[in-house]
Amino acid sequence: MADNTGRTGVGSSLALTLGSAVLWGLAHIWAGRRLTGAFLMGIELTLAGAAAIAVLTAGPALLALAVQPAWLWAFALAAMLLATVAVAVVIHSYLLVRPESSSPAAQYLSTAAVGLLCMLVTAPMIYVARLAYVSQSVVTSVFAESVTPMPTDPWKGMERINILLIGADAAANRVGVRTDSMTVASVDTRTGETVLFGLPRNLEKVPMPPGPARERFPFGFEGEPPYTPGMLNEVYQYAEDYPEMAPRLGKRHRGPSLLKRTVGGILGLDISYYAMVDMRGFVEIVDAMGGVRIRIKDPIVYGRQNEGRIEAGRRKLSGEEALWYGRSRTFSDDYVRMSRQKCLLNAVAKQADPVTVFKSFERLATATVEAISTDIPRQLLPDLVELSEKVKNSRIRSLQFVPPLIYTGAPDYHLIRREVIATLAAPPAGADAAVPAVPTGNRGRNAGERAGASAVVLDSACD
Repeated sequence: MADNTGRTGVGSSLALTLGSAVLWGLAHIWAGRRLTGAFLMGIELTLAGAAAIAVLTAGPALLALAVQPAWLWAFALAAMLLATVAVAVVIHSYLLVRPESSSPAAQYLSTAAVGLLCMLVTAPMIYVARLAYVSQSVVTSVFAESVTPMPTDPWKGMERINILLIGADAAANRVGVRTDSMTVASVDTRTGETVLFGLPRNLEKVPMPPGPARERFPFGFEGEPPYTPGMLNEVYQYAEDYPEMAPRLGKRHRGPSLLKRTVGGILGLDISYYAMVDMRGFVEIVDAMGGVRIRIKDPIVYGRQNEGRIEAGRRKLSGEEALWYGRSRTFSDDYVRMSRQKCLLNAVAKQADPVTVFKSFERLATATVEAISTDIPRQLLPDLVELSEKVKNSRIRSLQFVPPLIYTGAPDYHLIRREVIATLAAPPAGADAAVPAVPTGNRGRNAGERAGASAVVLDSACD
């Protein structure tokens, strides 16, 4: 029982202190300080209610704030401030209700218990502050700050934004980087409707953009014969090796710049940005997620000596297995591999749910910094986050420029551009079933008819 000063026994005082850690002000009311107790309860309930409302109703807005370093610092400081207040409440609550006299042993145990309670109360807030700090580090490391001011509405006057997605493979037995996966995501900025245009790595005689590249290769990219065959996946490294291909740009900027302009010229699109994933870093991302689940249609043999095998069926792949799933061409070809790579990226994106990300956040953050490079400016991230919510709710179509639609040894680049125009002009298909590409013999038909037959729904292709 409490005396007229609100004092209790050791057990009761610790119980009241614990209760006050959960509901601020409980011990204060017990001790007769009702006004202070009600004030503390009001503060905690207001904060909890505001947090719940924000999470339930302002998800996209919170995500937009979570990619802005200034707001991430604010989250971290707010979490630390809240932790400090919580510790002060716990300690003051105990001081109000602790026994006036107790044995030294009881005092020691009570102090230790209160200290442990303070640690338990502040641990989640410290962890939130840590997540905010790590997120800030990822954002500032991966995304550079734009040197020019960003407009309030970056989509004004821009019907679609085109982003080049690159899968780069810098294998141990290979000099330089080869961009073996190249896909342009063309996103409608109003609806989020997205079309993925996939280009095979082995396109030859690629027309180069105006400037030094076209002056050197007026009849299409030839690489460095006899050492290289002159394919599209060599353009990135060629620009890195020959600075004059992209004057005034530094190392690791020349390759992306020339590749963006080259791919944009092939498709007839203005490509604004690129994002590149290094496949070795991709292994770390998948492992940090705990693996990725995917359906294997046919057994996949991999390894330099064909020593590995991924059996058909629903499988959970490790990072190394996922790498080989997207890389192996044994008993298949480049075009089958292209399809697998897109299915793999789609599966990773879908399975990176909030719980998975939260459980392995720091490991994922480290892997992301090491695996991803991009020229998307930091200031554009909030708008891209909002746009991504529209993309999630829209159908994603995919058009792969592979045989029999084109012949990679001598591609019809005019046909490719016509297909792109027709696909973007056509409304999204209503059926979920994938439609096979048009046979070579149908090349004389209307481009719009062929584009509709060539476009497939990405999710269906990966089922």
